Amino acid sequence: MDIELIRKYNVPGPRYTSYPTVPYWDKEGISLNNWKSTVLKSFSESNEQGISIYIHLPFCENLCTFCGCHKRITKRHEVEEPYIDSVIKEWQLYLQLFKEKPLIKEIHLGGGTPTFFSSASLTKLMNGIVEHALIAKKHEFSFEGHPNHTSKEQLQTLYNLGFRRVSFGVQDYNPKVQKTINRIQPFENVKEVHDWSKEIGYTSISHDLVFGLPHQTKENIQHTIEKTNELKPDRLAYYSYAHVPWIKGLGQRGFNENDLPKDEEKRELYELGKQLFDQNGYVEIGMDHFALKTDDMYEAMSQNKLHRNFMGYTTNNTQLMIGLGMSSISDSWYSFAQNVKTVEEYQEIVNNGEFPIFKGHLLNEEDLILRKHILAIMCQFETSWESEENQSPTIDEAITKMGELIKDGLVEIGDKKLKVTEKGKPFVRNICMFFDARLNRAKPNTPTFSSTI
Repeated sequence: MDIELIRKYNVPGPRYTSYPTVPYWDKEGISLNNWKSTVLKSFSESNEQGISIYIHLPFCENLCTFCGCHKRITKRHEVEEPYIDSVIKEWQLYLQLFKEKPLIKEIHLGGGTPTFFSSASLTKLMNGIVEHALIAKKHEFSFEGHPNHTSKEQLQTLYNLGFRRVSFGVQDYNPKVQKTINRIQPFENVKEVHDWSKEIGYTSISHDLVFGLPHQTKENIQHTIEKTNELKPDRLAYYSYAHVPWIKGLGQRGFNENDLPKDEEKRELYELGKQLFDQNGYVEIGMDHFALKTDDMYEAMSQNKLHRNFMGYTTNNTQLMIGLGMSSISDSWYSFAQNVKTVEEYQEIVNNGEFPIFKGHLLNEEDLILRKHILAIMCQFETSWESEENQSPTIDEAITKMGELIKDGLVEIGDKKLKVTEKGKPFVRNICMFFDARLNRAKPNTPTFSSTI
């Protein structure tokens, strides 16, 4: 680990689940007609391969103070039915646009806490989604489960509905860290839901871990990963804690910022985790993700089929992704659109028969080219602009500014191609920033992104 490189490149930067990133979407947004037309264009081009659906289920019973998601804290479960009804109504608006039945290749239930919802509510939701659609033979249905709030009945119900992949939020097993982030979750709770999932027949079980949390030490990380390895999940996500209280407000101000590991100390946590994952048989996949060689995420990476969108890394390279629910973001490839961010406004708009979109972005020709290169770097750690359709003056300009990256051994530049070195992989966000024309033309004057390290 090179401390000087960490100090040099530890700057605020996007995570590139999209390009352009949300803060750089056009201020005038996107018209509903433009959004509909790009959805139809993408649908006609790609429905034979299938589409993806992300469904945001925002409710949580408790506030986790590290969380950066859009959520609603409540213990009132009567909110379930009206919300599910609205999500189904929103989906029906899209069904009315399509010229034929959509072929669904991927569904992901995110949160919030999807397992806040009862088995009956989850069944009603899924039946409402698939009733007027076709399901791809090799589909992937996945959901995020809170170990404290996931029952065996819910796991069995979702399995019966076609789900084969589940991701459990673990974060850290240290009691002091858990208390600070308000996520008291003993190992026994995680083991129970993990074992239930294996018993039921889930073929891909993932655990989400986070480094950089308050009071976290290398000893914490080692203990957490050792306990995780006892269960041997198929995949691991090892996220860097994104401290953005200027965006997430009081939730992320629930502890003293001096308790957070800083810069090289935080990077040591990552390096230790990466080393232990390697020893335990996990292979690094893209950014933040690790998988056993038996998991299809590893296979997708090996075959250069890995994809990245607003759901993160996925094995399904679908062109059209429809986001349903409050705050969800949709991606037609040619444009982005985000739904309103409160439950009440979302339900009111949808119940009036209207699309609940409040902002978006229509990609121009340069955006579309740069998007392909940033996506390739994030997924395959390399990109090429040999073909004319992948060329842009912006790329030539970016390459001329990469002297320090080349000097520091983070990238290798060939004839119209770039490759991220092994040394450069931890700095992949920094490398993508050189291709980010919108960011480079208008550097933010206020805190916008989390630090890259």
